[in-house]
Amino acid sequence: MQIRAAVLEGFGQPLVVQDVELRGPQAGEVLVRLVACGVCHTDMYTASGVDPSGYAPTVLGHEGAGVVEAVGKGVTSLAVGDHVVTLFSPQCRECVHCRSDKTNICLAIREQQGKGYLPDGTTRLKRLGSERGGSAGGEPIRHFMGTSTFAEATVMPEIALAKVNPEAPLDRACLFACGLSTGLGAAMNTAKVEPGSFCVVFGAGMVGLGAVAGARLQGAERIVCVDLSPERLELAKGQGATDTMIGGQHAVDQILEMTDGFGADYTFEATGNVKVMRQAVEAARMGWGLCTVTGVAGKGETLDIIPRYLITGRRVAGSSFGGVKGRDQVPQLVDRYLAGDIDVDAFISHRITLDEVNKGFELMHAADGIRSVIEF
Repeated sequence: MQIRAAVLEGFGQPLVVQDVELRGPQAGEVLVRLVACGVCHTDMYTASGVDPSGYAPTVLGHEGAGVVEAVGKGVTSLAVGDHVVTLFSPQCRECVHCRSDKTNICLAIREQQGKGYLPDGTTRLKRLGSERGGSAGGEPIRHFMGTSTFAEATVMPEIALAKVNPEAPLDRACLFACGLSTGLGAAMNTAKVEPGSFCVVFGAGMVGLGAVAGARLQGAERIVCVDLSPERLELAKGQGATDTMIGGQHAVDQILEMTDGFGADYTFEATGNVKVMRQAVEAARMGWGLCTVTGVAGKGETLDIIPRYLITGRRVAGSSFGGVKGRDQVPQLVDRYLAGDIDVDAFISHRITLDEVNKGFELMHAADGIRSVIEF
């Protein structure tokens, strides 16, 4: 079938919205007609060329939601008409990681997914011809993060789709495909914030605001959100922050003052800035403080931690997709949104078309709003 999609032709270049060919689902695969897709920092990160695992040409996008239009042979958990959220972090429910409650990082299709291919080592995307894209007809286009949702439709593995309540508007549900679930899960799954605790969240973007909401849902007594934007800090209050703070070099000192010199029980880093990551470690409590890192740093960057912060009891944990096991837990998070526990509407700052996808990057670069959502 012919669809329109936003293709990354080369790093550091604007995406090119063009007609491409999408082949139907093979065994174990599902064709999804996209309804909405968030423009996430990870898409811009890869497009810029600083992602060490990036590749081109590829159809970017991974924060999608839509409706199942066709299923391949052997697909049993999904049917035509089901509402789904795309999962860059799949869940096969069978590998050693899926059977463990210690991680959500599924191993089933990881190798091929990281190369831009579906599990059989091929793609379902290709160019229509030289008159369309300036390249030889039939040239394969790789899948981004196994999802490629900057497109009218996509083909994905069954194990990388979460079936959600059809009552959930898909323009909200798409945010659970990455940013919102990552933040919520960092607090609820990775850190397992305890009731009555003191939490600090560095960064008030989508992931940071999700971590604020997750800490609130876990019963944290005090939640401090740190950011450079007063507007974003106001949004943090709406998600449950009890205190806000303009970030800077004195942020750690201010947090220590608020905690009688000990530091916070839980800190969360959601900026991707290695200097802020270090602050999040140093702001964690002596004895048992846990710093959870969710931000993605640039190619070659390292985190510098003074060892005494660790040997005096602080711990550092990384969190991928918030430790969320996608097929099982994303539907649960969507249900909590429907129950009124999570305010998703506040995150959607701009609604754009596929042709405006580069505008979504520009808005993100300018820190204008939280999330631009492409509506198909």
